[in-house]
Amino acid sequence: MTNEQGHTEPHQLRQKHLSSIQEASEERDKKSTIESFVTNFSNIYESDLLPARNGEKFTEQFLHEMVDILLSYIKKTYDGKNKVLDFHHPHQLLEGLEGFSVELSDQPEPLEQILVDCRDTLKYGVKTGHPRYFNQLSSGLNIIGLAGEWLTATANTNMFTYEIAPVFIVMEEILLKKMHEIIGWGDSETDGIFSPGGSISNLYSVLVARYKRFPEIKTKGMAALPDIALFVSEHSHYSVKKAAAVLGIGMDNVVAVKCDERGKMIPSELEGKILRVKREGKVPLYVSTTAGTTVYGAFDPLANIADICEKYSLWMHVDAAWGGSLLLSRKHSYKLSGIERANSVTWNPHKLMGVPLQCSAFLVREKGLLQACNQLCAGYLFQPDKHYDTTYDTGDKTIQCGRHVDVFKLWLMWRAKGTQGFEILINRLVDLAEYLYKELKTRKNYELVFDAEPELTNVCFWYIPPRLQQIPKGLDREKRLHQVAPKIKARMIEEGTTMVSYQPHGDKVNFFRMVFSNPATKKSDVDFLLEEIERLGKDL
Repeated sequence: MTNEQGHTEPHQLRQKHLSSIQEASEERDKKSTIESFVTNFSNIYESDLLPARNGEKFTEQFLHEMVDILLSYIKKTYDGKNKVLDFHHPHQLLEGLEGFSVELSDQPEPLEQILVDCRDTLKYGVKTGHPRYFNQLSSGLNIIGLAGEWLTATANTNMFTYEIAPVFIVMEEILLKKMHEIIGWGDSETDGIFSPGGSISNLYSVLVARYKRFPEIKTKGMAALPDIALFVSEHSHYSVKKAAAVLGIGMDNVVAVKCDERGKMIPSELEGKILRVKREGKVPLYVSTTAGTTVYGAFDPLANIADICEKYSLWMHVDAAWGGSLLLSRKHSYKLSGIERANSVTWNPHKLMGVPLQCSAFLVREKGLLQACNQLCAGYLFQPDKHYDTTYDTGDKTIQCGRHVDVFKLWLMWRAKGTQGFEILINRLVDLAEYLYKELKTRKNYELVFDAEPELTNVCFWYIPPRLQQIPKGLDREKRLHQVAPKIKARMIEEGTTMVSYQPHGDKVNFFRMVFSNPATKKSDVDFLLEEIERLGKDL
């Protein structure tokens, strides 16, 4: 069908294009099948692959086989009829399973065995991209991100200097600038770095906050400093305490601030703790607020806390590893109001944005601070007389030397999705959490840990088996309820049908913590989870 000008309709052109792609794909599959049939890998070894002489053919055939293995696994991952995992205990893996051995050999194994090992590794692992995998804050399998990770591994370079990673270094700068603008720092001189996970990003925040106040720490150490205090909420991530231990501040100098029932830091409690620390002769240094707590998904009142930090000249960090991606949603970004006043932010795209692990950004509002804090000017890497702009040799800003390329997969996904694509994804994930919340309120065997609509994608609840419903509320019932979630989780893992996390929290006995970050999850998967919990736990 053509229009009045005699041009083919765009839809038909697209269909024709897709048909030609399909035909080419079928031809490749046929060719690949023939090549796989004639290639016997039982007598081919790693030493026969490139850069071995005449290794091109074997290399191509081996990688084709690997791609077939990965494609098969990806298809199974997205098929809800398949199990999330085929669970085995550690001793079973160590002893060997159906010919799969994890022991290392002195002599080389043929590539046939290497391919079998790859299949078995995937077979006995967890399909974190499965639509019914809800166990962690990072889940899902984005195909563009996967392609980005493949390219990154193929390039196999290091992020410490521009001369060996020119494109990736520039991409990192572009991404950091974009994230700074989204936070609200667009008009200021800002800085940042991608780091190996949110815990390290949070460590950077303590490191630069301490250096900013006490630059002598770099040369003289903690002995030259007064006793300093860090403040976190009761619901904060444990990584700030760990950072205090690593940096010599000490966990006893990390002060936990009381939260309300919803899990938000109470500003008046924070001010009271600051004043108490000052009376004790310590120096209040730093406050870590949270935008999206790990368990409840709560957002601290950032603007109110910023007022207090400014009043007492404290560094304000926002741990937005989990909830930072809500800044991409016009519908939900108000929940982070005040983040633009922070001195530093942690943001993990490998969570709600669905970027493959790992991908974490440490963002700081003051340019030059990272460099001054960490720079050592190693002469074999950071020569000042290079023929290009050496400010792009970003490796001296970090506590690492070697640094993995974590930026390309995020850059590629942003190109493929656009900011709007991330917004659609995030809105959909929050909608799923709201759907689960409403479902739980209608089911008599479930009880919410707190009755409030989700702010993020966390939903916390108890399953109450029929037998337990007959017992009056009290210590005996709480003791029994504490055992329900672990028993159901054990059965769930043994059957491999789904995965969801549980934990106690404060005075709350074990409950299920549901989180949504998987773009493959649908409402039917939520229904399945609730029905599966009831099936596995009704006799408890």
